[in-house]
Amino acid sequence: MTLVIGSLQLGFLYGILALGIYVTFRILNIPDLTAEGSFTLGLAASAVCTLAGHPVAGIVAAAVAGALAGCVTGVLQTKMGIHAVLAGILTMCGLYTINLIVMGSSPNISLINVPTIFKAAESLGLSKEAARLVIAIAAAAVCLVLLILFFRTHLGLCIRATGDNEAMVSASSINVDAMKITALAFSNALVAVSGGLIAQYQGFADVNSGSGMLVVGLASVIIGEVIVGKRGLEIGFFSSIFGSIIYRYIIAAATKSQIFPAYALKLVSARIVAAALALPAIRYQMGLSKMKRTRERDMYEQ
Repeated sequence: MTLVIGSLQLGFLYGILALGIYVTFRILNIPDLTAEGSFTLGLAASAVCTLAGHPVAGIVAAAVAGALAGCVTGVLQTKMGIHAVLAGILTMCGLYTINLIVMGSSPNISLINVPTIFKAAESLGLSKEAARLVIAIAAAAVCLVLLILFFRTHLGLCIRATGDNEAMVSASSINVDAMKITALAFSNALVAVSGGLIAQYQGFADVNSGSGMLVVGLASVIIGEVIVGKRGLEIGFFSSIFGSIIYRYIIAAATKSQIFPAYALKLVSARIVAAALALPAIRYQMGLSKMKRTRERDMYEQ
């Protein structure tokens, strides 16, 4: 039961990461590698503020720090003409040092026995697991609602149009560069918020925590789309969180089964993403094979 509840809690918390990945991966069609650095940046900012006695301010600081990281990547892409993948890599590499600076040159920070937003929820009379689940659901719900409302505004619609047809948007006198920078800032703010919440959830921050977060986010988005399907932007946001929950249960099942050793978690994640990415192509090939068999049968009957 603890494994089931814990996976659900992490599913909602990492669902916020998946929302951020969805913005760049599906709306802008940009592979943004900044996520691995901005996740740790949010983690570090939240941990430092929490250690100072301001856990709520830590989440806000994480969001601001993540947005700034996204802006840096956006400027590298749009103003300096650097390829999207390389721009993300450059920002991610630079953030490693920034994260160490934020954490006071220490590779990790312990938050054991330090007041967090989860412990604040416990003070309301909730059990430890219930408090964690309530905060995780509330945080994911707030981010989901804000994201849906944002993409219904004029600015949000311009960003969506930029992802659909950049040339048309540019011809409509909309600043494409500004749209990309805004979207990257918004995306990485969500990723950093996820990191900030995870820091308070697990009770520590480590400078290497962001490793593999892009794979986690992509897995969540793709698994959600495979199960729910591509049915519009709002459904896409919901499916990202749902995919994050399913992904957590898959990882929990793989870990519990002891088929794979603990150090093989990254390999398991990569295989899950590969399988999810390949599924549409497999379905397409199966459909073609079915059509071919049907055609051959009809010809034989004639």
